[in-house]
Amino acid sequence: MADRGCLSEAVAAAASPPVPAPGPSPPPDWRGRLRAGLAEAGPSLWLVAGLGLLYALRVPLRLCENLAAVAVFLNSLTPKFYVALTGTSSLISGLIFIFEWWYFHKHGTSFIEQVSISHLRPLMGGTENSISEPGSTSSNRESETNRQNLSECKVWRNPLNLFRGAEYRSCATAYVLLAEEEATTIVDAERLFKQALKAGETIYRRSQQCQHQSPQHEAQLRRDTNVLVYIKRRLAMCARKLGRIREAVKIMRDLMKEFPPLTMLSIHENLLESLLELQAYADVQAVLAKYDDISLPKSAAICYTAALLKTRTVSDKFSPETASRRGLSTAEINAVEAIHRAVEFNPHVPKYLLEMKSLILPPEHILKRGDSEAIAYAFFHLQHWKRIEGALNLLQCTWEGTFRMIPYPLEKGHLFYPYPSCTETADRELLPTFHHVSVYPKKELPFFIHFTAGLCSSTAMIALVTHQFPEIMGILAKAVLGLWCPQPWASSGFEENTQDLKSEDLGLRSG
Repeated sequence: MADRGCLSEAVAAAASPPVPAPGPSPPPDWRGRLRAGLAEAGPSLWLVAGLGLLYALRVPLRLCENLAAVAVFLNSLTPKFYVALTGTSSLISGLIFIFEWWYFHKHGTSFIEQVSISHLRPLMGGTENSISEPGSTSSNRESETNRQNLSECKVWRNPLNLFRGAEYRSCATAYVLLAEEEATTIVDAERLFKQALKAGETIYRRSQQCQHQSPQHEAQLRRDTNVLVYIKRRLAMCARKLGRIREAVKIMRDLMKEFPPLTMLSIHENLLESLLELQAYADVQAVLAKYDDISLPKSAAICYTAALLKTRTVSDKFSPETASRRGLSTAEINAVEAIHRAVEFNPHVPKYLLEMKSLILPPEHILKRGDSEAIAYAFFHLQHWKRIEGALNLLQCTWEGTFRMIPYPLEKGHLFYPYPSCTETADRELLPTFHHVSVYPKKELPFFIHFTAGLCSSTAMIALVTHQFPEIMGILAKAVLGLWCPQPWASSGFEENTQDLKSEDLGLRSG
């Protein structure tokens, strides 16, 4: 095999053309020097050539006669034409303004700005990678080929797919799929999750025995662990929704003891909601003491539950008039600070808790500090805020004060990192299209919309007034020009007065 490989290499080497040895490049001839000189001259040479060609063709093209005809045409235009032109421009400006406002309201960006950045800037030489490196041609072709292949990809339904109910019943994830998709009631879902739990525990014990054999077995154990934890948590949620809240709390506590490293699954948030339903506020405080730590990731459930517990101690006696007259007590200050902390983390939640925005069904995926997380929190926790007397009243009186503490939330935060600017785009993908996504901070209208609105309004007003009072507008235009250029108008007035005096003098002499 080695001789055969050497023989094939020798044949390939003999068939390939000889490669010349690299040597010093020959000096450029007069043609190369001419091309280099033309390349260095660049646009200025082309400009001079164009002017020379225009001067040479001035007689055949009759440029002077055409310019004289254009001047005569412009002088023959009446004021009505300019009024109509002004009205047309105002109409076009109004249409542009309406389109800009609609596009900004729908997509959150200016259409003119987007077009100028995307299309006009490359034409004006604004791209940075205009000069490609010698070896970038093949990579560009490969990237274009990959993009073309990706655009042509299409996902098809498998014509030989298995039956969900009959053939998927051999693994735990199949039962999970059936419980999530096929069950029409919580009771049916719980029954299927219990069957998934039996299969999941069997697979989990089998993976534990083989976890040290290879890295693949360790990865399989992690996968089976996540499946088992998911099944148990869904069983706890089924018990919670069916009214067996203490059973749900027990399942969640056992999960947190058995798998303490899996804090990223946020099982403690389910536990907080169940404990609030039981009104076990001391247990809620104990859970917050463990998970509301600076080293652990935060969520709306943690921040707003901490605010709710501190609000509970003062909300029943809180009154804005009394607080403004005597000041806030220490407990009230702590409650207000907790509300400000929660609002800084997710500023979208108060509008749903105060029912300033309508709630929808929470999505399957949420974005931390986004509108989707606010909907998911308010959907399950609004009842707990309503149960505590005066809690929503205190929230309504104090939540907007947070924004005075963080005037530039995208640049600098107070207790958390600056608010991410990408939440709106992600929430639009997670939430249904009929939902009006909450945006923070509110975007200011771009300059193009202000400019188009001012141009539309001013041109329309000038056209209307000029059409109704042409003489007055003419006098006003002369007065404005006189303020801007007083010397020519003054000199012309002086000449007119001089001519009047000369005429009067001649009349007196003739008399």
